Amino acid sequence: MKPPGARTIGEVLAEARARLDRLDAKEALQAQRDGALLVDIRPVVQRAGTGIIPGALVVERNVLEWRFDPTSDARLPEASSYDLRIVVYCQEGYTSSLAAASLQDLGLSRATDLVGGINAWRTAGLPTQFTTV
Repeated sequence: MKPPGARTIGEVLAEARARLDRLDAKEALQAQRDGALLVDIRPVVQRAGTGIIPGALVVERNVLEWRFDPTSDARLPEASSYDLRIVVYCQEGYTSSLAAASLQDLGLSRATDLVGGINAWRTAGLPTQFTTV
């Protein structure tokens, strides 16, 4: 029996996505061209298998909030503003929705994610690159 207030992962995901202006692959590419940061949150084994989007930052999910909180001592140099446009992606677009919502919770209101993740990017015929770890 679920305790009071408990939600399913489906409910949590739907709530996260309801507040995101999610982008398809071509929209994400255009956003990147317009200055948005594409952020790959996948573990190394997934990146090794499918590559990354050229120009994307790699910030694994377990440290994402610390790297993008403008007040954090562990933030990236790029994370100097709450107005930063961030497009998070993962393999299929599930974890990235939760991650983008978490960034919004930090005040990064322009954070969103890539619908379908890198799989959708590759299906759209957009470029990927393989890098060493």
